[in-house]
Amino acid sequence: MTNTNILISGAGVAGPALAYWLRRHGYTPTVVERAAAPRPGGYAVDFRGAALTVLERMGILDEVRKYSTTIRDSEVVDSDGRHVVTMPAAIFAGELEVLKSDLTDILYALTKDETEYLFDNSITALDEDADGVLVHFERGEPRRFDLVVGADGMYSKVRALAFGDHADYIHHLGVYNAIFATDNFLNLDYEGRACQLGGGRSANVFSARDNTEARAALYFAAELLDYDRRDLDAQKRLLAERFAGDGWEMPRLLEYLAASSDLYLTPVSQVRMDTWSKGRIVLLGDACACASPLSGRGTSQALIGAYLLAGELATAAGDYAAAFASYENQLRDYVKTNQAGAEEVVGMMFAEPPPQEVFDAMAANPPEADPELVTLKDY
Repeated sequence: MTNTNILISGAGVAGPALAYWLRRHGYTPTVVERAAAPRPGGYAVDFRGAALTVLERMGILDEVRKYSTTIRDSEVVDSDGRHVVTMPAAIFAGELEVLKSDLTDILYALTKDETEYLFDNSITALDEDADGVLVHFERGEPRRFDLVVGADGMYSKVRALAFGDHADYIHHLGVYNAIFATDNFLNLDYEGRACQLGGGRSANVFSARDNTEARAALYFAAELLDYDRRDLDAQKRLLAERFAGDGWEMPRLLEYLAASSDLYLTPVSQVRMDTWSKGRIVLLGDACACASPLSGRGTSQALIGAYLLAGELATAAGDYAAAFASYENQLRDYVKTNQAGAEEVVGMMFAEPPPQEVFDAMAANPPEADPELVTLKDY
């Protein structure tokens, strides 16, 4: 077997999941991550169909279940807090939902003893030749790898270095999303509460960690904004200005926002590419196929993609070009469907909710998990 020394950029979900499967197939993965440690915070992520099978084959499904948010239903209220409608969990939640930070902690614990992690570091240049890729880092000497995988999110540094400018691949859907932790000040009992604030703004609060905490999610319509993604205070000011004067629980939520250390603000966007690989460099997860958080499938795409990519590399026994092509071919239709679904959600998210009867009918006939879109080979 050749081409076994593989660098993975990104220690979120896709990167550690790929590291696990590469080790299982006899490869030597190294993971580089710009953050100093696995990132805290983030939104709730859910799993359906094939993604649950991947977790089971990794031997961590039972462990992940321990961290289930167990959200039942979500109530929609008006700006005065009055009940409007109830959204049953069967409509919007997967078969299993956990906080993203809990999943990344599990994946890191699963892989850290057999995988080299380079935290607080990032890739600055990629020099590919016939024998491999010379990788330059922000810290430390350059190192050679056989292959490089960009699993470093929507704003992938690997994609920028190998494929070109972000603007060529990121397609903004006209909405921003902010997530941060709060106390369970609404006394939510495994449930969520959402409010349409008007003017293309909405807020949602859901309980977390057995009702001991909560998470707030703010959404607002806007074209691309110019702000520093690493400046937390600037992002807080931006949000405070957007939601100033709004009703419902916004004054209290803005207090939690001001004190938060885990704020995650991102444009709701998708990554669309004609090809996910170039030479010895390949992309994984949101770096090549971001469907946006509104799809509810991003984490599933990352887990399934990691399983397929590692499996195809093992099957091809070193023929990385064939492996990359097969991996992409198997995942393309799934990604297209998820991206189309997210665009539909954007079109409805600031509209008045339909009558309760509509939600009840949808809950009685929930969508299939992953109907005929992904087949997991037994590698």
